Amino acid sequence: MATIAAKDVAELRKKTGCGMMECKKALVEADGNMDEAIKVLRERGLAVAAKKADRIAADGIVDIMTIDGVTAMIEVNSETDFVAKNASFQEYVKNLLQTIITTKPADVAALMASKYLDTDMTVDDKMKEMIFQIGEKMEIRRFVIVEGLTSTYIHGKGSIGVIIKFTADDAAANNAGFAEFAKNIALQVGAYPVAYLNKESVPASVIDEEKAILMAQIKNDPSNAKKPEQIIEKMVTGRIGKFYDNNCLCEQAYVKDDSMKVSQYVAAAAKEFGGAITIDGFWRFEKGEGIQKREENFAEEIAKLTNK
Repeated sequence: MATIAAKDVAELRKKTGCGMMECKKALVEADGNMDEAIKVLRERGLAVAAKKADRIAADGIVDIMTIDGVTAMIEVNSETDFVAKNASFQEYVKNLLQTIITTKPADVAALMASKYLDTDMTVDDKMKEMIFQIGEKMEIRRFVIVEGLTSTYIHGKGSIGVIIKFTADDAAANNAGFAEFAKNIALQVGAYPVAYLNKESVPASVIDEEKAILMAQIKNDPSNAKKPEQIIEKMVTGRIGKFYDNNCLCEQAYVKDDSMKVSQYVAAAAKEFGGAITIDGFWRFEKGEGIQKREENFAEEIAKLTNK
């Protein structure tokens, strides 16, 4: 059996981020061979990841990066916010964003098979290594790549991320006030999430369903029993307008001046800048949205630990 020097354990820890005892065990198992010890730790990482597969990762972080006109946003989930505050986890997410911008994978599966930054490891391998190091389940839930003129916003140290894509001519895009204008649109989306960009982007099937619901609501109200059909139709049309106001970004009241809609704010900014501006699209990720978190029964957990 090889003698394991403390400096070798320290070096392995530096290379892998694993605990001292785990590094020593791996070196012992690998008979002192550093590369083999790294392989042992990675293999154990696979086992740890498998054990944690049924856990719920609903916390984590949303982050954004822009390089040379390409913007990427990602949501990486962990089990607790403690991990999300971990510097190595945050660096890992930054490196994932750089990997995405460099390789432009089609989806999460393609990203997992991609080479992680400037290493020989795949993103999947690195994920398992991180799970082993940190001790929690992690998951890349989603990402998006947006090319062109964008504005971005991150709220609450990664709880919400927003990308807005614009088309703007040189007069508008190069104006000193454009960055603040664009940031205001991103803030709007961060504060008031909606499903659609404008009226034209709402599917006809959604409007038809909304009209049917509104028609039923109006007809079921006894006070409308004697109203002619054409009046009821007008009532439905009026309420559809409210639907657009509540569900389309461009129809929303602008958060900093509710006397105008977002579309009117865009038009006013374009006029002020002496150019043309349109919002082409928006993307909003909220950390953990839609993930059912496990309810913890602490009294039950304590009882299990104390065998009561």
